[in-house]
Amino acid sequence: MEEVVGKRMRKQGFLLWWFGMTMQLCFFFFLLLLGGASSSEMTSLSRKGIRGSNSLQAPPSSNFAVKLNDESQEQLVVDNGIVSVTLSIPEGYVLAISYNGIENVLEPQNEDQDRGYFDVVWNEPGKPSSFQRIHGTNFSVITADENMVELSFLRAWTASMEGSSVPMNIDIRYILRRGDSGFYSYAIFDRPDEGFPAVEVDQIRFVYKLLKDSFNYMAVSDTRQRMMPSMRDRETGQILAYPEAVLLTKPTNPQFRGEVDDKYQYSCENSENNVHGWISLQSDQPVGFWMITPSNEFRNGGPIKQDLTSHVGPFTLSMFVSTHYAGKEVTMSFQQGETYKKVFGPVFLYLNSASSSNDDPLSLWSDAMHQLSKEVKAWPYNFPQSPDYFPPDQRGTVLGRLLVQDWCVKGGRLQYGNNAYVGLALPGDAGSWQKESKGYQFWTLADPKGYFAIKNVVPGDYNLYAWVPGFIGDYRYNSTITITPGGVIKLDKVIYNPPRNGPTLWEIGIPDRRAAEFYVPDPYPTLMNRLYNEKHSDKFRQYGLWERYSDMYPNDDLVYTVGVNEYKKDWFYAHVTRNMGNRTYAATTWQIIFEHSNDIMEGNYTLQLALASAADAELQVRFNEPSVYPAHFGTGAIGGDNAIARHGIHGLHRLYSVDVPSHHFVKGKNIIYLRQSRAVNQFQGVMYDYIRLERPPNPTT
Repeated sequence: MEEVVGKRMRKQGFLLWWFGMTMQLCFFFFLLLLGGASSSEMTSLSRKGIRGSNSLQAPPSSNFAVKLNDESQEQLVVDNGIVSVTLSIPEGYVLAISYNGIENVLEPQNEDQDRGYFDVVWNEPGKPSSFQRIHGTNFSVITADENMVELSFLRAWTASMEGSSVPMNIDIRYILRRGDSGFYSYAIFDRPDEGFPAVEVDQIRFVYKLLKDSFNYMAVSDTRQRMMPSMRDRETGQILAYPEAVLLTKPTNPQFRGEVDDKYQYSCENSENNVHGWISLQSDQPVGFWMITPSNEFRNGGPIKQDLTSHVGPFTLSMFVSTHYAGKEVTMSFQQGETYKKVFGPVFLYLNSASSSNDDPLSLWSDAMHQLSKEVKAWPYNFPQSPDYFPPDQRGTVLGRLLVQDWCVKGGRLQYGNNAYVGLALPGDAGSWQKESKGYQFWTLADPKGYFAIKNVVPGDYNLYAWVPGFIGDYRYNSTITITPGGVIKLDKVIYNPPRNGPTLWEIGIPDRRAAEFYVPDPYPTLMNRLYNEKHSDKFRQYGLWERYSDMYPNDDLVYTVGVNEYKKDWFYAHVTRNMGNRTYAATTWQIIFEHSNDIMEGNYTLQLALASAADAELQVRFNEPSVYPAHFGTGAIGGDNAIARHGIHGLHRLYSVDVPSHHFVKGKNIIYLRQSRAVNQFQGVMYDYIRLERPPNPTT
């Protein structure tokens, strides 16, 4: 009996074991059919968000082969089981992006050419600018296999297009890979021969316009993110001093009433403009849509040039070139017959989703930041198929150490170039990089001891440039640097001697190319963006601050006494015009009063005058003679960066070293008059970066 029972129990055990194994195998194959994520992927998608701990949904499949359906003559679909992208043929407009059960995250009510597209702003020299969506005329499949599809939409320029289309061959590329929760895009600009006419190109970008009733939370950085008003709210609002700024008077959500919406309030410097986008909070599974830029090498104007990100629409941009915060001085200008070639991108359009509406959707932002770090580590990519794109093994490196020697600081001892900006750009004068838009630029920050490594540099001829926060001026290495594929150039020590003619008598501000350290007033209570109410460092992004100058100085202008006033409290952040009412404005004259307690020294004093911004301005400087004409020094008409109106705190940097003959000063009280003489509107003016008066050098120095 016991033997029979034992046999029965062993048989039941075997059956239970067999059933369990069968269930596990079924579950395993079920996961394979669904395309489950790997354990490492699941770990990366389940972590703390900014404001809480929650899990993100794994991609629907990382095992599906990439499929291309181009059987239609009008459009194609490329799908990797996670993301599906529909593009028009041969134009290359992005018609639809399907993800996580959403048929199209782009706004389907928009016309085909107004959902996802590539555009250029250009003009013939001396003529007005034109906006042009670039659409391909020649579609081709560059590569298509189970792991990756790369598509080309080429718009070739011909002489018959002269005057009506930007004279440039433009190849727009899209890449979708197996397992990616998004797709890559880039553009190749080419002027191959002498038959191309002169042209100026002001703007190059990708644009995506999302579902207007779904994507309502925008994020630009850890601290600059919030629920956003809608385009409908803007359309029912009151336009302020310029069309981009709107006072929300009848928003659908009452919390936005009385706020100002302005896309320029969400601008970023290039070095920080690496991930931004939107979250849809109105679905069961919140979805994120992010523009990730892993490198700034193809952007114009250097690391601190500012540009647009995402803004109400909801729109998301990838800005490669623009004149924002700089003006026409940074336009890409080509002469008749000038040849050219450059690759812009790739950038990565990334989508992610939360597992349910109960999860904190802000985890999507932290996941996008994690994805950014992965893209940066993978840069430069090894998969783009264009022969004009330089893969990792075709690039070079520059190593060195930057030291600073200012003979009036620390006895002239060498100092470390701590946190210096060091970069490579096309050959030019010192500081020319900030106006350079045609070539590649490669920048890094030196470490606390001045060591720097500039990696992944595209082959070519460059100058090495640098500037060091805390010191005025720009550095340029005295020889051209030629980068070769796989080459490593070691510069050892490079020494920067900043501009200096004599010891400092006094100084105002911090030489860091920004005006952020000066007094930024509180905004008008009726013209605020609540996002910037609490964080003082972002207060300059509020609308209408330029008008506060007239409130504070309704009759007389700013007077600053050295040794008495403090620049953080008493130096207004922007030297603007005075509002006289009835849309009239007056020039303003600021005074710097200082005591020269010793006898005046023979020779030239030096006024080091660094400007952080200039907008259709002319700065005149007079020494102890307020009415002398012409002024002792004048900049002439300068600037078109519009940083005052666009909440930029800086635009293009300018440094003037002004020689002041000693007879202009007296022992005792002296006054320097700074007059901004152009006064047609409220946005004309300058922002100061730093001002220093140096006495003549000692005869023995």
